[in-house]
Order: sequence, then C-alpha cells, then structure tokens
Amino acid sequence: MQKQTTAIHARYQQPDAYGALSMPVYHCAAYEFANAEDMIESFCGRSDMPDYSRVTNPTVTYFERKVRMLTDAADVVAFSSGMAAISNALLALSSAGKNIVTSRHLFGNTFALLSGTLRRFGVEVRCCDLTHPSEVELLMDDDTCCIFMEILTNPQMEVADIPSLSALAHRRGVPLVADTTMIPFTEFSGKALGIDVEVVSSTKYLSGGATSIGGLVIDYGRYETFTHRMRQEMLMNLGAYMTPHVAYMQTLGLENLAARYAVQTDNALRVAEALAEHPEIVSVRYPALPSDPFHDVFTRQLGARGGAMITFQLASREACFRFINRLQLIKRATNLFDNRSLAIHPASTIFGNFTDEQRREMDILDNLIRFSVGLESPIDLIADIQAALAH
Repeated sequence: MQKQTTAIHARYQQPDAYGALSMPVYHCAAYEFANAEDMIESFCGRSDMPDYSRVTNPTVTYFERKVRMLTDAADVVAFSSGMAAISNALLALSSAGKNIVTSRHLFGNTFALLSGTLRRFGVEVRCCDLTHPSEVELLMDDDTCCIFMEILTNPQMEVADIPSLSALAHRRGVPLVADTTMIPFTEFSGKALGIDVEVVSSTKYLSGGATSIGGLVIDYGRYETFTHRMRQEMLMNLGAYMTPHVAYMQTLGLENLAARYAVQTDNALRVAEALAEHPEIVSVRYPALPSDPFHDVFTRQLGARGGAMITFQLASREACFRFINRLQLIKRATNLFDNRSLAIHPASTIFGNFTDEQRREMDILDNLIRFSVGLESPIDLIADIQAALAH
C-alpha cells in the first residue's frame, strides 16, 4: 500500500469489540491478564500485551505501529514531547566520559540540553560545521557516542549531506541521530539516507493543527543496545511516555498529513516567492527556492517540497518588531506547522536567554523573522505581509 493509504488503514493490534473505525482511547492505568504466565511475557517485554500505561497503552501502541509501518523502522517509541524524545534518545546513547559531535545550528532548547544539562552529567559536546564532514571526523574519537544533527536547522535553514555523515558515523561505529521534525518522515526515507535514529516533535506536522504535544523516537534497529535501552530503561525509569488521548489525536493527524502538507508547502512556496520580490526584504531562505544555497542538497535528500517554514531578514531588529506588531491575520506565536500561520522573532524569544556571544556563535540574527505557513489562502497571507511591510 502507498503511505497515505497505510496512514489511514493500518490494522489494530487486536480487533475492536464494537468495530470502531477509529482506534478507541484506552484511558486506563492497568490491564487484567488471563494467567500468571501471560503477565511474565508482558512485563519482561516478550509480548505486545499492555501491562501498565506508563510504558504500554493500546492507543499509543497503535500510533507507534502506524509510524513504524510508514518508516520501515525496527521500533518506534512515543513520548510526551519532542524534547522528551530527544533527551531520552541521547540519554540512552551517552554516559559520563562520552562525547556527542554536533552543530551550534540547533533549536534553542536542544542546544541547551546538550551544552548545559548533559554536560552537568559528564557528557562532552563538541560543535563544528556539519556541512563539512572532514571537520566532524577531526572531532571524533573512541569516546564519541553519536553524531547529532537537524535535517533542516531551525532557524538557520542549513542542510548537511546526510549520507556523508552517516558513512562517517558508521565507519566509527556510532549512530547518526537526526531531528527530522522540519520535514515529515512520510516525505523521505530516513533509513535509506543512513539515519539510525530519528527524533521528531510530533506536535508539529503530525498533531493535525497544533492539537497536542508529543514526540517520537524512530529506531532503525542498527544498534541493539539502543533498542533495548529505550524500552527497558528509558520508558521504565524516566516515565515520559505519550498519553493515550494525545496518541488518538496524533493518529488522526497522521491520517490527513499528506493533504495538509501539500497545501502548506504550496502556500509556503508562493509566499517565499512574493517575499523574494519585496523591496523591504533583505533576504529570504526557503529550500524549495532555486536561489536558496541549500536547494540542491535539500531536494536530493528530502524531496521537491520545501516544508512549511520560511525565514527572512528585514533591515533591523526594530523593523522586525514593527512588522510583527502590524500583522492582522498571521498570529504572533511560537510553534511550527499549525493550521494557522505564525510569526516570531527568534533572537528575542526562543533564543532570548542566550548571551549575545552565544547567539552570534549560533548564527541567530537579530533581524530575522521565522514564519510558519498555515492552511490559509496564500493571497490573504501575502496581503497581510505586504500591509505590515507597507506601514
């Protein structure tokens, strides 16, 4: 079956007693077993029968199963947020004395997790330019536990060569971990690109219009220790499993993802083209624009559709604030890939608690707007942008 059909028609683990077309929400904590032997199999992870909803729940398992089928993954674990997915994955791979090789071009909280939280537990973070694999290799040693990257950095809009980084990671015997939130995993094959572990904020595209907070760890099974730790250690000991109601909403979001993504990316391209022609815009970054510096590597790896995020520069920080304050239709809000279009000034918000020096090192520009494109008519979006700029 094609991915869109699978997203809708994947079978339940067990037939529903009432023939429900949507997977029911199992809002319960525990489950009764037929006998002691079945309890052993479940508690020791040798069956998919649920035992306790902190670690297994039928509604969440169904969501995980759909994602596993769509990605051809060995295992998928759903978490309470994207940051929970990232932190659990990196905790499963790292330990005191190990190091992670990554970039400074990361989402603000991800960089804070790596450079602050994990560092306090004895994990070293080594940063370099991931678009130059030779620099990455120079930083790796016998204590490197993974390479971590974003497939499209937020908000720098940088795209590294994924197969090259994968080949390097595998030569050194470590996994390539990639945050793939910016482009839906239905649009490309992480497995074919050589990614070993994907981490995803399912809050974004999958939730179906910002309905809920969630995260996913998609494990392609190359490292058995990682797979075991995710299920038997991270879930058991840290307790960040997705709730059943969130899994229900995100399962529904997954069913209509293809339709929403087509509209959002068509809108984004039209808006990006209009921005590129506007005299008040200093520069525009959108990977589907042929003029974008990462256009070729992006389309080769991730497809012709450029996602639903655009960044653009105005003359100054003050010009950014004036623009944001004059918007009428577009919402002044964080998050990405809502049904509604959203605008934010990253330097003063998402990265507002970093120092000026840190923001410079991370290439967080003071005159940059991040724009998440929604499902509205592109004519109305462009009109709102032009009116805000015209003043």
